[in-house]
Amino acid sequence: MSTKTLLNANKAASQEFNTLAARMQVKYQTPQQSQSITTSLRIQKDAIIWIKASVFGVTLLKILITPQRVTFYETIGDSYFEGDFSFISDMLGIQINFNQVQSLLLGSSILDIKPSLVTTSTVLIGQEQSSKYRVTLKKQNLNYMLSMLFNPDNFMVHQLQILQPQTQRNLLLQYGPYQELEDNYYPTQLGILALEEQEKTSIFVRYKKIDLNPVVGFPFTIPKGYTKRSFK
Repeated sequence: MSTKTLLNANKAASQEFNTLAARMQVKYQTPQQSQSITTSLRIQKDAIIWIKASVFGVTLLKILITPQRVTFYETIGDSYFEGDFSFISDMLGIQINFNQVQSLLLGSSILDIKPSLVTTSTVLIGQEQSSKYRVTLKKQNLNYMLSMLFNPDNFMVHQLQILQPQTQRNLLLQYGPYQELEDNYYPTQLGILALEEQEKTSIFVRYKKIDLNPVVGFPFTIPKGYTKRSFK
């Protein structure tokens, strides 16, 4: 399969929905902390991403993302953040916008790749030697090294890795099996590993239930008295 055909097939596999609601189990780990959190995800496609994280029914965190802003508040510490996408970009080590965050959550490619800049090959991975399409830059450099794996059966992303050796950054996204819902494919698992120098952040997401086109709200109000946080 040619690179252009593969990348067009991935774009064509983009999910069709107006709203989405999902229940997820999220395991979050850094050198300082480790948590397993029940999380609710709601999306109004191309407009709003809403996330609520809770433990034993108690809300710990709410996030509201629009194409213009990223806002969240934490009940532990009584603090909130309101700003642009530089917060998420710094966390992942790459520049990212609303559509890319949405694609990341749904298993679509977060990169708009020109076919002329990459090459495609077929590789066998894992103990089961499953076949994947591999996309890499024709000219890799020490500032930016890219590798992507696509599933041949649904053209969704299996793995994305971006290495930035000069800044000692490494981002790895890996998706588990996909489930078919209303003729589109949605991830059942997502693993995120972000390395910066010696700092390691890992996030594992298990999608327990996904509902398409439900009637949902996006309630979000920063409680009074919370302190605004800044990240630099």
